[in-house]
Amino acid sequence: MGGGVQVISSDKQGSHIFRLTGEGADQDPKGVFSIDQLTGEVTVNRALDREDIAFYQLQVSMTDQSGKLLEGSVLLDVSVIDQNDNRPIFRETRYAGDVLEGSPAGTSVMTMTAFDADDPNTDNAALRYSLVKQSPHLPSPNMFRVDPEKGDIVTAVSAGLLDREALPTTEYELEIVAKDMAGSDVGLTATATATITITDKNDHAPKFTHSQFQATVKENWRGVVVTLTAEDRDKVGTGAWRATYSILGGDSGRRFEVHTNPDNNHGMLSLVEPLDYETSVFHSLLIKVENEDPLVADVGYSPISTATVYVTVVDINEGPVFFPDPMVVTRRENIPIGSTVAMLNTTDPDLLLQAQNVRFAVLKDPASWLSVDPVTGMVNTTAILDRESSFVHDNTYRAVFTAIDDGSPPASGSGTLVIMLEDENDNAPNIYPPVARICEDAKDLNMLVVGGQDRDIEPNGAPFSIQLGKQPGLETTWNITSINSTHSQVTLLHRLQRASYLLPLQVTDSGAPPLSQSTQIMVQVCTCWRSRMDCSGADSAHPDSLILGPVLLTALAALLP
Repeated sequence: MGGGVQVISSDKQGSHIFRLTGEGADQDPKGVFSIDQLTGEVTVNRALDREDIAFYQLQVSMTDQSGKLLEGSVLLDVSVIDQNDNRPIFRETRYAGDVLEGSPAGTSVMTMTAFDADDPNTDNAALRYSLVKQSPHLPSPNMFRVDPEKGDIVTAVSAGLLDREALPTTEYELEIVAKDMAGSDVGLTATATATITITDKNDHAPKFTHSQFQATVKENWRGVVVTLTAEDRDKVGTGAWRATYSILGGDSGRRFEVHTNPDNNHGMLSLVEPLDYETSVFHSLLIKVENEDPLVADVGYSPISTATVYVTVVDINEGPVFFPDPMVVTRRENIPIGSTVAMLNTTDPDLLLQAQNVRFAVLKDPASWLSVDPVTGMVNTTAILDRESSFVHDNTYRAVFTAIDDGSPPASGSGTLVIMLEDENDNAPNIYPPVARICEDAKDLNMLVVGGQDRDIEPNGAPFSIQLGKQPGLETTWNITSINSTHSQVTLLHRLQRASYLLPLQVTDSGAPPLSQSTQIMVQVCTCWRSRMDCSGADSAHPDSLILGPVLLTALAALLP
């Protein structure tokens, strides 16, 4: 709608023209204002919106008919006066807040603020807040209040009324109204909803559902013994509700453990070490339960609850127990078949039952050397005990026996017999290496180092005596001298032609009585170059090999211990 703003006058006489320039005239938004060229009256051509543009600055000038400027420009400032044409607006239609249960009156919960686009310096944008509805209205219709100017929501009841576990709900819904014009009857309004949650604190200790729990278990058993149940009025799933169980007394042997089932908060009492009926038939445990979170200080009662668990042990038929286990004995190898090795011993853990009969049997005998009397437990040999057998390790032979009682049902146990075998001189020594090579054109005397070895151990092995065989003439070709307790040096006294020769030697151990063995080693006489040795044609024995002597080894050091 149009309207007059101002009449511009001038002292100039004669013909003149008024012109209007600036924002709202010849600049965007164009055409909002216009001026009568002859009278200078400024007119508003359409409705003004203060919230869009609150101030316009125009310039008015006067020219002659030819457009020549007669007077300088005059500023025309236009201010748009506000009207209450905008309602308050909440930034959200629904707000959410929370407050801890037991909070005192006046505890801040949340703030709800609205926005009004009208002039903030006028009552058009002066907002006032009010709480018009609370749901539910119990235990008081005025659980909360709102600050009329700030929009702050605070608790309005005592801490005792704000008990989460006693309230009909843990969520309250408030309807808040914001009104402009400082809350007058003609003010415009906006409405929003606030949902307030009463949060939990640990003001209720867990409590066992029973003061006593009973459990019955079999001896030698592991696993869950009994499920302990407790109640807690705090919010499920929170640290104020989650329970932790522990054993206060009655478990000096640390045979029990207790853990919390996270799904239902129950305590699972378990045996981690089996119980022995013969030691104790009854066990009494004192168990406590408390929360993960500490209990608030002002509740006035204990943060824990206790209960007694009575565990009764049921007897089962236990297998015989070998003693000692393992049983270690020492015997000489090669003792006669049928010799007694050991007498097995067992005890019956079922001390409170009538004495049971036990029968013995062989469970594991790797070399099949042993037998056991099923009644007496006497272990005898059924074969020769051989210390050098592959079934013997570090002079030790192991066998396992079983014993089974005549209980109902029968029960068995096993034990190990360890036989430490003493050595006898029952193995003759031998000589190594069996083959050696020498060069036919060697300038120096050829030498050979030979060694003795024996499957027996000290004192039935080294030192060894190595000598030339009992053949006439060997000493004219060979000479043999001892190097140490296991090796000797054989020296060739003159050169031999290319061929293979057999050298007879005899080796004797240090046993009592000693054992000897005669043997031959093959000596190949080869043609040698700097980088290789040709032994072709030297792979068969020479006709005179029976009267040959010692051999040169090209790798002398490799034979030394």
